[in-house]
Amino acid sequence: MEKLLEEKRQGEVLKTRIISKNSKKLYIESFGCAMNFSDSEIVASILSNNGYNTTTTIEEAELILINTCSIRDKAEQTVRKRLEKYNALKRDNPKMKVGVLGCMAERLKHKFLEQEKIVDLVVGPDAYKDLPNLLAEVDQGRDAINVLLSKDETYGDVSPVRLNSNGVSAFISITRGCDNMCTFCVVPFTRGRERSRDPKSIIDELNDLAKKNFKEITLLGQNVDSYLWYGGGLKKDLAKASEIQKASSIGFAKLLEMCAVAQPKMRIRFSTSNPQDMSIDVIKVMSKYENICNYIHLPVQSGSNSILKAMNRQHTREEYIDLIKSIKKIIPDCTISHDMIVGFPNETEEDHKQTISLMNEVTYLFGYMFKYSERPGTLAERKLEDNVDEQIKKRRLQEIVDLQQKHSLIRTKEFLNKKVEVLIDKQSKKSDNYWAGRTEHNKVVVFPKENYKIGDFVNVLTEQCTSATLIGKAIEYSKNN
Repeated sequence: MEKLLEEKRQGEVLKTRIISKNSKKLYIESFGCAMNFSDSEIVASILSNNGYNTTTTIEEAELILINTCSIRDKAEQTVRKRLEKYNALKRDNPKMKVGVLGCMAERLKHKFLEQEKIVDLVVGPDAYKDLPNLLAEVDQGRDAINVLLSKDETYGDVSPVRLNSNGVSAFISITRGCDNMCTFCVVPFTRGRERSRDPKSIIDELNDLAKKNFKEITLLGQNVDSYLWYGGGLKKDLAKASEIQKASSIGFAKLLEMCAVAQPKMRIRFSTSNPQDMSIDVIKVMSKYENICNYIHLPVQSGSNSILKAMNRQHTREEYIDLIKSIKKIIPDCTISHDMIVGFPNETEEDHKQTISLMNEVTYLFGYMFKYSERPGTLAERKLEDNVDEQIKKRRLQEIVDLQQKHSLIRTKEFLNKKVEVLIDKQSKKSDNYWAGRTEHNKVVVFPKENYKIGDFVNVLTEQCTSATLIGKAIEYSKNN
């Protein structure tokens, strides 16, 4: 009995020490792509081992980190406004530290620290493990910066802290960086070369999420289709690998299958794909396993071959359409979404019409559409004049947005009066009496709550719709529960 009591006391002391150790408060805010949100979870994990707990109350934070995006000028302006707010808070709390992470950190490192003096530390996407050292530098009154790019860092040995998680869906990062030098894109400069993560660590993370009752994961990368593991580092170095390494290498199709087999009741998604790298093997694996969602985000950027060439996209309009046809032949009900840029340098009205005609031919489920935004350091910024009038850009953007809304309604109506499986992930924004969730095709569905709960797979009979949402009533629990 005395031994048991002593063990209990030791346990209480240990618990107290853990609480005491993590007495500092971290507020972290993320902007941009899903990779940034995934990276913030890695940062939270690294700092949790160095005395920080995350908080959602910004005023109580001792450390504020903003994970930034440089893909468009609008994203950078949003970050600057947030930094103004943080610095106002810092004036009232001199002990507060402010840091910038991610793509803007790499691009504007010296401007933030030395010229504008609006942050205490600047940390690039490959340097998050150095955060404890950098914070120590700040404590010594020195500016702290590490934006060095890595050839092998994948954070595969870090167990992410799931920030603001609904406990249902999660990201698993499988690749970092990008080798596709699209002329409009800063990612190769801010995130470095492509490298893939050890598949064992990916499956381990997947299994851990399953144990924690997560129901859906998204395999994440700047270009998931370029995933290639052979026991080495950069993809370009495969030529130097041994014949055994080459023979046993694992590409994305094999990794996708490994995940589907490891957790057959867990929904699996992936993002983002690149048309030039997506193989028919990936599509066949999707068709083979029911738990892989029949949905692909497949950025195209333009419907004009001349603009695609100027963007250094390694596919033509015709090759892209052939890929869509192959997907539809193997998975007839697969839904497709897109990214599109209007107003790229030298884009003519005929180029714009080609984009419209491509959208009409594919009829996408939804899309992310943007005006071209010149990004410093990219080849387009160095070599091409941003010569499309701003009003023309706005008009072309509105035209494709309006067209996409029509197409979204067409695609959504295809699911009307049908039974669809919905994974509940939140309460409806418009009514406390309704649940909201997604189908495997990435369609949002809302329906009365009844006795269901977040995390349930529910079969729903659809009855009404808008361009973005299906509305129906629950029939029964799905067999996948």
